[in-house]
Amino acid sequence: MGLVIAIDDPRSEDVQAVLAAHLAFAREVTPPEGVHVLGVDGLLDPAVTLFSARLDGELLGVGALKQLDASHAELKSMHTIEAARRRGVGRAMVEHLLSVAAARKYQRVSLETGAMDAFGPARRLYLNAGFVPCAPFGAYRFSPSSACMTIDLRPAARSTHDDEP
Repeated sequence: MGLVIAIDDPRSEDVQAVLAAHLAFAREVTPPEGVHVLGVDGLLDPAVTLFSARLDGELLGVGALKQLDASHAELKSMHTIEAARRRGVGRAMVEHLLSVAAARKYQRVSLETGAMDAFGPARRLYLNAGFVPCAPFGAYRFSPSSACMTIDLRPAARSTHDDEP
């Protein structure tokens, strides 16, 4: 059985444990005003869909998609357990969230992550998935501890121009 990514309940015990690790990591390396992690209540908001990545039933990571408006979503709560890092779980979750966003007809997906060295692997993951740095969006404001990124999902924007000579 391979990696299964599916909608999950943020109230599940194992999901809460991963979310607690996500929050602890953010608090450990980010100034308090720069921690933008959603709690269980935030993840239960109807605008948010939480997904889990499981291998043979074991929870390896989580990620969420939050609708900001009819054409724009935000990637939230991305976290892969330490034992599963560098095994493609994060990449699979990002690809899944972008696929869901495209199916929901969002034109853009944005995210906010840390600007500190501890978030370097996350920023590389997002860059490799096609995200580019952007100005703060939504309720975010410029902060030296934050890095905002976005990806345009419209087909013309994602064209690789393979048909050019």
